[in-house]
Amino acid sequence: MIRTLLGPQNRNLWFWVFVGPFAVGLALFTYVPLLWSLWLSFFDAHNTVTPTDFVGLDNYATMLGDDAFLRSLGTFLLFSAFIVPATYVLSLGLALMVNRVRFAQAFFRSVFFLPTACSYVVASLVWKLSVFNGVRFGLANTVLGWFGADQTAWLSTTHPPWYWLVIVTVRLWLQAGFYMILFLAGLQRISPRLYEAAAVDGARPGWQTFRHITFPQLRATSVAVVLLLVINAFQAFDEFYNLLSDSRGYPPYARPPLVYLYYLALGSEQNLGLGSAGAVILALIIAVATIVQARWFGLGRKED
Repeated sequence: MIRTLLGPQNRNLWFWVFVGPFAVGLALFTYVPLLWSLWLSFFDAHNTVTPTDFVGLDNYATMLGDDAFLRSLGTFLLFSAFIVPATYVLSLGLALMVNRVRFAQAFFRSVFFLPTACSYVVASLVWKLSVFNGVRFGLANTVLGWFGADQTAWLSTTHPPWYWLVIVTVRLWLQAGFYMILFLAGLQRISPRLYEAAAVDGARPGWQTFRHITFPQLRATSVAVVLLLVINAFQAFDEFYNLLSDSRGYPPYARPPLVYLYYLALGSEQNLGLGSAGAVILALIIAVATIVQARWFGLGRKED
């Protein structure tokens, strides 16, 4: 077995030296927890990770009939309706703008990409304590005060639900630069000859060229960006938890699936069986949604 892995004359030795630790870490911290979560979902696991009471599919039936869990999925759909098109439009606009810059293009790429390196937790706390603070020294309320507007408790006002503005803007600031880089890569793959041929045919630069040449050529990149945005929206946790929770706990509104499962599995109930079943259901939803979108947009299909 060892000789097979190392290959003839130990040619694969350095491959396993460099890859082996990462493979072991991936197995221990990703695949083992996933399999363990799947195993727990078939047991009545209250306050234990080694249950013995097998319940079959009862946990799944309970979660699918749980109104709070279904409402959390509705929160995800609403969040996706905001963040997916907003990020798509903003990142594409930034990519088009940076791509047209004739000088210091690397500088502008770095500036817009830099927020991607920021932690979601840190960004959420900055938004909560400095930008959208509900008292007089918050930046948003300070600017509104210049125009005579009243102070707004951004994260606790539910009518209208101003907390969505805080949640969406922090995610938008954090991830737009990453998808801008993807669109920039797609733009740089477009052959200049297409634009030259369009100019010869009388196409005007601007909207007409973008609509008939640039945007169709970005089809594959657009599909990948939309898929990644939807998957990332499903996995939203840090910004919701750090923006809306306080010493009193988490409010009853705006609970995405991961926040609800966190409190179900690690809160006062400590119901790891139901939490694991909900996590498996969420993973299956993500997988199905990804496959459906990929088939719908023709991901991997050869271009005509």
